[in-house]
Amino acid sequence: MDQTVQLLKTLTEAHGIPGSETEVRAIVREYLSPLGTLSQDKTGSVICQKTGLSDGPKVMLAGHMDEIGFMIKSITKDGFLKFLQLGGWYDQVLLGQRVIIKTRKGDVVGVIGAKPPHLLQPEERSKVVKKSQMYIDIGVSSQEEVEAAGVRPGDAVVPRADFLEMVGGKTYLSKAFDDRVGTALVISALQELQTLEHPNTVFGTATVQEEVGVRGAKTSAWVVDPDVAIILESDIAGDVPGIKPDQSSVKLGAGPSIIIYDRGMIPNQVFRNFVLDLAEELEIPLQISFVEAGGTDGGAIHLHKTGVPTIVIGVAARHIHSHSSIIHRDDYDNAAKLLVELITRLDAETVASFTA
Repeated sequence: MDQTVQLLKTLTEAHGIPGSETEVRAIVREYLSPLGTLSQDKTGSVICQKTGLSDGPKVMLAGHMDEIGFMIKSITKDGFLKFLQLGGWYDQVLLGQRVIIKTRKGDVVGVIGAKPPHLLQPEERSKVVKKSQMYIDIGVSSQEEVEAAGVRPGDAVVPRADFLEMVGGKTYLSKAFDDRVGTALVISALQELQTLEHPNTVFGTATVQEEVGVRGAKTSAWVVDPDVAIILESDIAGDVPGIKPDQSSVKLGAGPSIIIYDRGMIPNQVFRNFVLDLAEELEIPLQISFVEAGGTDGGAIHLHKTGVPTIVIGVAARHIHSHSSIIHRDDYDNAAKLLVELITRLDAETVASFTA
């Protein structure tokens, strides 16, 4: 298994929903510790500072390490668990999926269930079951058994899914590519920079709680106080049945993407053009993307203090916000190459030109 596959596997299989990022944070810290000076804000975001040829400009790389998941809300007298969603889950991807409840006594496996289809009325069978009608079943029959297993309200619930290399070896299947792929890019970039000169200081940041309101981005931006920021994210692949070209033209394997618009940020236009021109110069395929119904950590970071020129580079993922999404290795490698080349060109004069 090569270094990149091992990195992606390790990160995606780790557990870490918003507010409960302890496990994945420990892994991120282990990867980052030899690459720079580590610090951590009080929400749990990890920052790795690598000083280049100059103390400035300060370049912030941000990928969020939290994944979507759930929290136990209540326990019924018959031993079923009601849950809250943390991050955006669509009802239709949940039924029958396995989950892991992180309890004080250890991990407990369960499955998301609802009323069996055999017992539904004919008019009910054609309707999507809502999350409010679902429950988690851990295989017991009483509240007392649930409590004896260590489960209590407030416990984190994580999708149970492993990392797999798919047919042809170029595509990977796993949970949590949103946004462990961005976290991995932060690590890959800092690894590459160990042997390269760069005219700035880089702050590789793995943020927390992005999926519930870009919270770690807000606090970590105060630690870094960046002059410029690059957000690394999973993007939404539009190359599946039912997607119209005006909704998305992003395809797996066609290169990383640059997001020209999302609900939380219009990127700095000069910086955006700089990246587009650089990709053309380097002959790196770069797709144009827009996200009309979502946002990224850039929404908070670009508004830090008097403003920070910010762009978002993405790696396309199919079936995002589910137990199993798919990315393409070529997209990851090209994103990493573009990111490193970009960092080596962000000197004081160039960064100043973005807001001249």
